[in-house]
Order: sequence, then structure tokens, then C-alpha cells
Amino acid sequence: MKKVSIIGLGYVGLPLALAIERSGKYDVVGFDINNKQVSKILSKECPITDTQAEKDLKELSLHATKDKEELKNTDIFIICVPTPVLDDYTPDYTPVIKAAETISKYLKKGATVVLESTVNPGTCEEILVPILEKGSKLVAGKDFNVAMCPERINPGDTKWNVYNIPRNIGSLIREKTKEIADFYRSFLDAEINEVSTVKVAESTKIVENAFRDINIAYVNELAKSFDAMGIDLIETLQGASNKPFSFMAHWPSRGVGGHCIAVDPYYLIKRAQESGFDHRFLKMAREVNNSMPEYTVSRLQEGLNEIEKSVKGSKIALLGLSYKSNVADLRESPSLEILDILKEMGAKVISYDPYIPDMSDVKSLEEVLDNVDGIILGTYHDKFGDLTEEILKRKNIKVVVDGVNKLGKDEIGNKKVIYRGIGR
Repeated sequence: MKKVSIIGLGYVGLPLALAIERSGKYDVVGFDINNKQVSKILSKECPITDTQAEKDLKELSLHATKDKEELKNTDIFIICVPTPVLDDYTPDYTPVIKAAETISKYLKKGATVVLESTVNPGTCEEILVPILEKGSKLVAGKDFNVAMCPERINPGDTKWNVYNIPRNIGSLIREKTKEIADFYRSFLDAEINEVSTVKVAESTKIVENAFRDINIAYVNELAKSFDAMGIDLIETLQGASNKPFSFMAHWPSRGVGGHCIAVDPYYLIKRAQESGFDHRFLKMAREVNNSMPEYTVSRLQEGLNEIEKSVKGSKIALLGLSYKSNVADLRESPSLEILDILKEMGAKVISYDPYIPDMSDVKSLEEVLDNVDGIILGTYHDKFGDLTEEILKRKNIKVVVDGVNKLGKDEIGNKKVIYRGIGR
């Protein structure tokens, strides 16, 4: 039985490790440097918001460890560590580098190292391979193989999960691509697409997320324009969406977050720059999307102005801190930036997110709405479903800024409750 070691047990690594374990075909080791993460997994407490992973963890006995020595005799290493950016938006390869250094000490002849972390094209050959070769004294492409299979995890999605999302795989040893693809086919139900090179596989994920970032930036810029012209962008986009071809709707909001869209374009921007190319379009998209938290607060200021108040000194409820609905994931969340901006402007901010109680100032929706001048909906959770005109009137709330356009403008917006959306 082949031994498979997954490096990193977060939103990518844990579901993958459980899927491999469920197949019953491999000796699976889940490795993470975070002792708290490992302890939770061993006690069958799921550390991530993932319905499928929660189910699998209860039903399976995944071996999780912090002990590097348990990586010995591994046949297939799979790296599933974060790939963040630094404060200056340049890529931070530290987690990948550390994972490679750890693996290199236990790399044996005939083994394969698969990178699932999202990176720019060239990372496997330019960063990963040199570290693996230096630590193991082996030669990549001869003594061991390196492959790329970009993750496609969508936290909180009840339809698409690790088992059914199609994947792309490229290999340093081209003749070995089918072998590693067949490994994935042995525990996933999804289509596994074999591509010609590692660079192509690396590029697929970057292109996917840059595509989304660009289109979101387009509608976010439209939101600013349409707000200025007094046109409802949401209704406009709904109308445009009935065209049966050549249009794909994207929706404006208070900004984008998460581990992919808000980060990945920077990896491509930086790597292309090193090759002498300037991605002006991607840079502009990032600039627009990064501006949206501040724009959201400006919408609040507009509403407060109508009741002759300013942000400074006003008591503001910030609903939702995570980057997307119904998950406890704070990575690159625009809500956190909105929180900082409000505090810098002198607002008295009360935050509430039912999925992140440790960062919430109160314990309930009812409590966060007490005696506030205005609300910013930074993230919509299903548990906010009872945020209606009735409760807003009862709480005597004057201004509502719908940062994700999830509330009923017509139901809430009236002379007593001032409504501002993003593009509506």
C-alpha cells in the first residue's frame, strides 16, 4: 500500500486527506505544524467550515500529526499550504518553502511531490525543485517527480466539493503525468485533465481567479458610476443576464476576499514583471477592488449626512466579519478593512459575526442592533435572514448600508430607514 502524506491540513489539505483516506487504498498521513489544528482533527472536531469534511471526519479515522518523522517512506507528498501576499502585495512563498524543506529531508527515490497551493507559473521549477534537490541530494525529473494539481476548493459550497470539482494536472516528467492523474482518479469522482507541462497546470488556477477579479472590478467600478447617476446596477445586471450567450453576470460588493481572488493576481503580476511584462489590466482590477471597503464606508457617510450626522462619534453595527457567507474564514476579508476604516474615522463600532464569536462584541443580532445609528452589512449570513424593515424600525435604526446587496432595497428603503447599497 502506497503511503501518501498531505502537508497542511487547512481548507485544502484536510478535505483532500479525508478523500484519500475514504478510498481505503492508501496509507494516509496528515501533517500540520499547528498543534491545535492536529488536536482538533484527532478529536474529530472539524477546524474548517466544510460540510463534507465535517461528515468525513466523523466517519473516518484520519491520522493527523505534527511529528515530521512520520513522513518517512512516503511515496506521494501533497503540499497544501497557504500562499499569501506580503503587506506590499508581493508573493510570500514562505509556507511553500518551509514545506519543501521539510519534505526534502524525507524524499526518497521514486517519490512524487505534488503542489496544490495556488502559485504563479514557474514556481515548481524555480522555487520548489531547487529546495527539494538541495535537501535530498536527489535529482528532480530523474530520481523523483514533481507535479502540479491546483486546488479548487470553494468553502461553504454544499454542491461542489473536493470529490466532484474537475482538476488539472501537469508533471515535470511528462511520461508520469498519467500515473499521478490516475492516483487522483482513484479517490475522486471528478474529471482529471492532464495538461502538457507543470507551468500550464500552475497557470490554470491563476487565470481562473484573475478572470473573476477582473470581472468583479468591472462591476464594482460600474457601481460607483451608477450610484453617481442614480441607476440601479443590480436591476441592470439582472436585465443583461437574460441574454443567452456572451454575458456572464458578476456582482458588485464591498470588495473581494478569501485565499484566491484577492491574492492570486499578485503572483502573476510579479512573475510576469520578472520576465519584463507589465500586467496593467490586472493591477487596475486589484486597485478597483481594493478601493471598495473605503467606498462602502463613504456610502455610510452619505446616509448619515441625510440625518445630519458624521461617522465620527456615531455608533455603527458591522454585521459579518468573514470574507464570504456562512463560513468562519477571515482570510483577506474586506469586512476587516471596513472595521479598521470606521475606527480610524472615530466611529463607535460594534461587530457581530455568528461564525466568529471570538471577534464579536456581542452575542446576538438583537444585541448588536441596540441603540446604533447605522448598520453596514459586511457579510451576509443566513442567520441574518430576519434583518427586516420591521426589526430596523423597532430598533430605530436610521441608516443601512448593504455592502453585499443582499437586503431588500424596496422593503427597507424609506424615509425612516435610509438605504444604501453598492450600485443601488
